[in-house]
Amino acid sequence: MRVFYRARQFWWALTSAPDAESLVEARQALTGPELALFQNLQLHEQAHSLWIYRRLREQKQTDPDLLAAALIHDVGKSRYPLHIWERVLVVLGKACFPNRAQLWSQGQPRGWKRPFVVAQQHPAWGAEMAVEAGASPLTVALIQRHHEALEEVGSGTCQATQPAKAASVDRLLRVLQLVDNDR
Repeated sequence: MRVFYRARQFWWALTSAPDAESLVEARQALTGPELALFQNLQLHEQAHSLWIYRRLREQKQTDPDLLAAALIHDVGKSRYPLHIWERVLVVLGKACFPNRAQLWSQGQPRGWKRPFVVAQQHPAWGAEMAVEAGASPLTVALIQRHHEALEEVGSGTCQATQPAKAASVDRLLRVLQLVDNDR
């Protein structure tokens, strides 16, 4: 089943691009600087983010920070855009050599390790970029944590929220991750 999921993901990355109607929705949901971040994503990444945004809307999610995070959660990837073959390398590396892939993801994004570093570091980079764009602390926290393992969600608090709000952040993070992991 995992192979089918990855094959579908690969094909989707090759063939998808955002439609005009979806881009209008993104313009309405994001501030000017956030929209600029969104527009720096590769077309298939924009389509992926818009797909998540639409699924959340279909689930009657209305939190503006969650919806903004859905649209720009992968913006850190725009710092070092990857080719599709590099994405395949990361998926295969993580599947076949999970411990080594973790080691390869450390350091600077150079050479053959570059895609592993980008895959690992893009949430932190995206959070930095979102802060610079003036995104809300909640949006930043969701971007920064969007790749935490679901079982880890709730085990820590984010700097952007007060402890009383941590449960709310964790709930929204879980909602974002469930939809993101479905695509």
